[in-house]
Amino acid sequence: MLSFFAAHDLNVTTSSTRRRFLRLSAAAAAAAAAGGTIAHRSFAHTMAGVPGAKAGGPVPAPEARAPAFPNLDPNTLARFVDPLPLPAVAQAAERRAIPGKPAPRVPYYRVAARAITSKLHRDLPPTTLWSYGGTVPGPMFETQSGEGLLIEWANELPSRHFLPIDHTLHGAEEGVPEGRSVVHLHGGKAPPESDGYPEDWTLPGQSRTYHYPNEQAAALLWYHDHAMGINRLNIYAGLFGLHVIRDGHERALRLPAGKYEIPLVICDRDLSADGQLSYPVSADPARPWVPEVFGELHLVNGKIRPFLDVEPRKYRLRVLNAANGRFYRLSVPPGVMVHQIGTDQGLLPAPVAVAHVLLAPAERADLVIDFTPHKGSRIVLSSDSFELLQFRVSEAAAADPSELPSSLGALARIEESAAVQTRRLTLDESQSPVAESTGMLLNKTRWHMPVTESPRLGSTEIWELVNLTDDTHPIHLHLVRFQILDRRRFDAFQYMTAGTLRYLGPMMAPDANEMGWKDTVRVNAKTVTRIIVPFVGYAGRYVWHCHVLEHEDNEMMRPYDVLPA
Repeated sequence: MLSFFAAHDLNVTTSSTRRRFLRLSAAAAAAAAAGGTIAHRSFAHTMAGVPGAKAGGPVPAPEARAPAFPNLDPNTLARFVDPLPLPAVAQAAERRAIPGKPAPRVPYYRVAARAITSKLHRDLPPTTLWSYGGTVPGPMFETQSGEGLLIEWANELPSRHFLPIDHTLHGAEEGVPEGRSVVHLHGGKAPPESDGYPEDWTLPGQSRTYHYPNEQAAALLWYHDHAMGINRLNIYAGLFGLHVIRDGHERALRLPAGKYEIPLVICDRDLSADGQLSYPVSADPARPWVPEVFGELHLVNGKIRPFLDVEPRKYRLRVLNAANGRFYRLSVPPGVMVHQIGTDQGLLPAPVAVAHVLLAPAERADLVIDFTPHKGSRIVLSSDSFELLQFRVSEAAAADPSELPSSLGALARIEESAAVQTRRLTLDESQSPVAESTGMLLNKTRWHMPVTESPRLGSTEIWELVNLTDDTHPIHLHLVRFQILDRRRFDAFQYMTAGTLRYLGPMMAPDANEMGWKDTVRVNAKTVTRIIVPFVGYAGRYVWHCHVLEHEDNEMMRPYDVLPA
C-alpha cells in the first residue's frame, strides 16, 4: 500500500490559513474517531471568514471578513439523499472541415456558457450557477486519440458578474467587461489559437471555434474558463467539464468500462443560508481578493454528498479535483482495495495499491476500486474528515469480465541527459506588514513583463521549481506533458539572502503514482521540484501558472513562447 502521508507531503497547505486548516482537520478527525462532535463547521474561518460562527469556533483568518449573511451550515443537510448525477455525453451537431484544411471533416460541437439554476441538494432551493451546456459540470466530451474535433464556445453569459470582482487585479480593472470568458482544455495539446490564452476572451453574444487535434494518448482532460483576472470566479460559478480521450491500447486492457466507469468531479463551495453561492472577500472593500478559498460544502458531480448504487465488482473511477484551492486526500475504509492506474496524462506503467490519494487542484487520478467482497455494504469516499460520496453495494452477485492487468504498458523515463537546458524558476509571495499575503509571483516577474522562457519546439528542458513560499503550489504548463524527476528540501532563508541553494536532505523520488506523464505538479513548500519537459506540439505563445486559482488570478501566471524548431 502506498500512503500519501509521507514526510514530504505533510506540508501541503501551510500558509497562515492553511496551517490552521490542517491543524483543525487533524483535530476534527481525532474528535470524530473519539465520538466527538467536531465536524465540518470547525473550518468556518477558512471558508468565508465568519467570526465565531459557532461558539468556541476558531479565530478567522485576518484577510477574510464576514459575509452579509451567515453561510449555510453543512451539518443541517441530510447526508447521502441525492443520487450521483453523471455528466451527459456531448453530441456532435455535424462534421465540418478544419479551417484551412478541406479534409478530413471532424465532429463539430456548439457549447454555450450561460446562467442556470440547479439543485445541489434535495433540501435546498435551486442555486444560480454559470454553466457550459446547461449543467455543472458541463457535458463530457468522449473522443478518440488521433481524431480531432471542433468546438464552438459561445458566450451567452450575463453582462454583469454575480460574484465579487477585485478591480485592482491585472486584467480585471474597472471598465473591463465582466461577462468575459475564454475556454482552456487543460492537458490538451492544442495549437496556440485554440489553447484559451487568458486575454483572448469573448463577450456575451460572441463565440469562438477551437480545434483540438487530440494527437495524444488516452487520458482524462478537463475544460474550464481561463479569463484573466476572474478565472477563479468563473470556475467557482461552475464553468468546467470533462474531456476524455480514448485509444486502442487502453481498450485492449479490458479495464472496467461503460456503466462501470464513473467520472467524479470534486469541488468545494460555500452557500448562503438561502442556498446561493457565497464567495469570501477580504476586509478591504476596495481589494476583495483573498489568497485561498476553502468551501464548507463538498460537491461530487454537482451534488452535495450524493450516493451511488454499485454492483459487487470492479469499477473504474476517473477523478478530478476541480476545487479553487483545496487539496483532497481521498480514502475509503480499510479493507476496500483501491489501485491507481493513471494520472493527469494517462496510464501508469503498472497499478499502484493506494490507501490515500492526494490530489491538488487540477490533478486527476484514474482508480480501480473492487467492491466484490463487500456485498450489501455502504462505503464512504472521504477526504480526511469530510464525507464526499457513499457507495451502496448491492447484495446480488455480479459478473465481472473486466481485468486489472499487472502491467499497463511501457513508459520510458526521460534521461536527464536529453535536456538541452535547465531553468531555475522561483515561486514567490509578497506579504503585508502583518504577514497577510498580497500576491504571488513566478520568478519574481509579473504577467505583463517580457517573456523570459522561450524553449524551442522539439527540445527537452529541465525546470527547477524553487518554492520560497509556505504553500504547496500545483504548477501547470499549457501544451506539454512532463515527468517529475525529484523533490528536495532546501534552506529558503539562505537562498533569499545569499542566492545559493543549500539542500537540507536527499533527493526524494516521485511517489509511485506520480511516475506517469503529468501536466500539473505539486511543488511543496521550501522544496525544489524538478520536472523534465519535452516541448512537442506547436510553436507559439502559451502560459504556465499555479492552479490555486486565487494565486493564478493575482499574478502567479506567466506567458512562455515555444520557438519554431
